Formats: sequence, C-alpha cells, structure tokens
Amino acid sequence: MRKITPELTEEISKFTSPETVAKDEAIEVSNYRELRKHIAQLSYANKDCILFYRGQKEDYKNTKSGKSTFYPSLYRGERLDKHELKYRWEKLNIASEIFIKKLKSKYPSKTYIVKRKRIVQWSILQHYEVTETPLIDVTQSLKVACSFAVLDNDNEYAYIYAFALPYFTNRISVNSEHYLTNVRLLSVAPPQALRPYYQEGFLIGEDEFSETYTNKDELDLNNRLVAKFKFKNNSAFWGESERALTKDDLYPQDDEIEALCKEVSIELFDVLANKRSTEISGDYYLSFMSKWIAIEKLLFEYLGKNNNYKHLTSAGLIKKITNSDLRIRLNRARAQRNFLAHNVDKDISIKELLSKEELEKLYLDLQKYFQLHY
Repeated sequence: MRKITPELTEEISKFTSPETVAKDEAIEVSNYRELRKHIAQLSYANKDCILFYRGQKEDYKNTKSGKSTFYPSLYRGERLDKHELKYRWEKLNIASEIFIKKLKSKYPSKTYIVKRKRIVQWSILQHYEVTETPLIDVTQSLKVACSFAVLDNDNEYAYIYAFALPYFTNRISVNSEHYLTNVRLLSVAPPQALRPYYQEGFLIGEDEFSETYTNKDELDLNNRLVAKFKFKNNSAFWGESERALTKDDLYPQDDEIEALCKEVSIELFDVLANKRSTEISGDYYLSFMSKWIAIEKLLFEYLGKNNNYKHLTSAGLIKKITNSDLRIRLNRARAQRNFLAHNVDKDISIKELLSKEELEKLYLDLQKYFQLHY
C-alpha cells in the first residue's frame, strides 16, 4: 500500500512528527472526550482521507525498526519463510471452498456477493477468525476501537490507532492510486452475519493479491498511520456519559454466520489432516496441532509480555528458555509441527514423531517451568 505523510495538529506535533509517528511512543489521553477532540482535529487536518481506527491491548513494535506494525494475519511473523506462507495460502483457499459449500447448503435460495468474490469470502473468514488472510480488521467507530482495546485487557494501558485511508465509494472499493482495497463488510456480508454490524467492520488489503511478495513493508498498515494514543485502562477514561461496549455487544450470541464459521474451522482441520501422509491419522494430526497451539499460547503468555520479545516467533521464544533439555524438546515439537503442516523439515521421519503422551508431558513441563521462573 502507498505510504502517506500524515497532517498533524499543532498539539500532536509536540509529541511526534509525520515521519516518526510509528516509532514514537503513543500520546497519552486522560479521557474519551479528549481523544474525540484529537480525532476531530486530525480528521479536519487530513481532509483528503477518512480516518479508521484499531484498538489493541499493546503497542506491538517491530524489533528491528522499532515501529508499530500492523500486518495482515497471513503475513505476520518476522521470519516468515516461503514454505509457511505457501501453507497459509493453502489453508485459506481450502477454507474458502468449505465456507462457500456450507453457505450454499444452508442458504440455497440466496445469491450473495460472498459466493462470487473471494475477497468477500476472505473478509468473513478473517472477521470470524477462521484462518489467516491477507486482510486486516479496522473500524469506522472510535467507540468500538476503544472497546476492543480494553476487552479482556489486564494491562495498565490500552492503545488506539488512527489510519488515513482513501474515501470509499462502493461496498468493495479498490484504489489503484493508493494500492488499497477497502471492504465494507456490513454491506457485503449476509444479513445473518451480525458481528460486522455490531463492530462496524471494514477489511483493508492490497489492491492486488499475490501468494508471494517482494517487499513485506508494503503490506504494513503503518504506512497509513496518522496517530496513536494510549489511555489508562479504567472506567474513569469513559467519564459519566459513556461506557465501553461489552463482549456481548461486540460478539452477539445469535450470529448464524459465526456458527457456520465454527463448522468451517472444524472441517478445515479435517481436510488438512487428510492431506498429510496416510501413515499419520487425522486424529493424531488434530491432537498434535491442538496441543502445539496450547504450547505456543504458554510461550506467548509468559515470554511475550517482555517488550524485547513481543515480536518473536515461537522459535525465537524457545531460545529464551534456559532449561536446555526443555528447549531441545520444544524445538523437536516445533520441527514436527512444520513437518505436519508443510513438510519443511525433511530430517524427521514419521516413525520419529512424538507420541500424544510425550507431547502432553512437554506441555506440563513447560507449565511447571513458567510457574517456577515467572
């Protein structure tokens, strides 16, 4: 996407500059009213664009550049290799096929745009967190963004980011001048999809999509970053007249498309399992991948809180484990995950795979390690 130079207000210019806004610390605001005032002034200053927002628990920065970074889920990971990228695209294509099949089966009399446009399919799969996609979620609602920033957040601060994007003219707006596609999800998703309406969701991506890339920096939404703010994660921020949207507000319980997407996730794992070697059962594949996800969650939960480790992949985090035996076992499990996912590591034979019992013990030992050291 095309990089812009944002127009800053006089007040914000005291804390940052157009060239360093992604690298500088977030500007602290004391309350929602103050934040809205800043946003109003920035909207006027950047009149050739429209502001969109994203709320996060933390300010995730690239360890090399020191800049806040906002990659689509498909491209996340500082050491993303071609094999992993190919695997993620494979997952996305399979997930799209499953989604369309289920959508047609459940709503046979409808001819939604989602059945004809793959970018709409990706938008829904991204929004409902089925698999990685080349799109990133934003919202036009500042209140929704602030609510996401504090949702399930135990940290002292919450963060808000404002991005200047081209004005959208259609449900799917492709801007070749800025190399951007903007999908207004609430306009293209089936009416049974409630979440996009509650969250005022939009999906942002490139104007053209490729399964390879030459310059990953072009995929980072920080190219459109205008300002970033932080606020104390407490009720005082909202004042007397406002409140954060609850989880039920943001994730309505009777969302039919959410239920359908859960079915897609289950079938996706089954399909991927069956595509692997016939010597590996689908049950083993699902069991291993589920436990590996739990192991990664532990690594990110304990080590990812360290500012210096925030952007490390699981491989990088494993290097920080001081117990050499545990570190070796974790690396063996990680290599096995790669083998099962896309046969990257040719040194591992099927006969050498970890048993379910070994993997469970590894998870428990990692748990004990963190309990002793953190």
